[in-house]
Amino acid sequence: MSTVVSALAATGPLAAAGWSVHSLWMRRQLNTARRDPLTRLWTRDAFTARAQRLLRTPGATVVLVDLDRFKPLNDTYGHATGDAALVAVAARLSAWCAALGGVAGRLGGDEFTAIITPQHPADLPFSLHELAQLLAGPVPFDGRELLLGASIGAFVCDDLPVPSLERAWRRADEAMYAAKRSGGGWYIADGPQPASPTVNGRRAGRRGTTPPAR
Repeated sequence: MSTVVSALAATGPLAAAGWSVHSLWMRRQLNTARRDPLTRLWTRDAFTARAQRLLRTPGATVVLVDLDRFKPLNDTYGHATGDAALVAVAARLSAWCAALGGVAGRLGGDEFTAIITPQHPADLPFSLHELAQLLAGPVPFDGRELLLGASIGAFVCDDLPVPSLERAWRRADEAMYAAKRSGGGWYIADGPQPASPTVNGRRAGRRGTTPPAR
């Protein structure tokens, strides 16, 4: 009997170590599944979970980024070039977010999102200008410099009576569209009420919507 007990005692640490390694592997696999495979940014669902925790932070600001001139670049030079541009944009956006206490995600295609919690909300225009400059910087790839730009919309969640990521995205999307109409750059949404017609909960005319019935 003592031999069996001794054997179990000896294998106990090994079993615990094995389970610990397995748990670490599982966590890494789960974390990988929540990351966009190209840019390594959080996917929409993973970003949403993290953003929800930051929404109530004073000055929390939701940002939406849509790249300018990405489709012509992708069509002209190919998907490998387009992918390199997306990876560079993601890295710059992620670094910018980290400095402002936030997180970044990729919604799909050339559309990105972020939530930041700046210590000094009055500095938001300067921070957005910095992001616009970062994303407009050339991306070296395969002996050439890729030139992009970005249209950036932002919405300060303090303006919402009840924190809502979907409403914040909605207003940030309208602000992004206003920036795009003016040739790029950034724009901050004014107030919580949508300013554009809505189709299926999204701004009319946005990708993925159809024009409203006349």
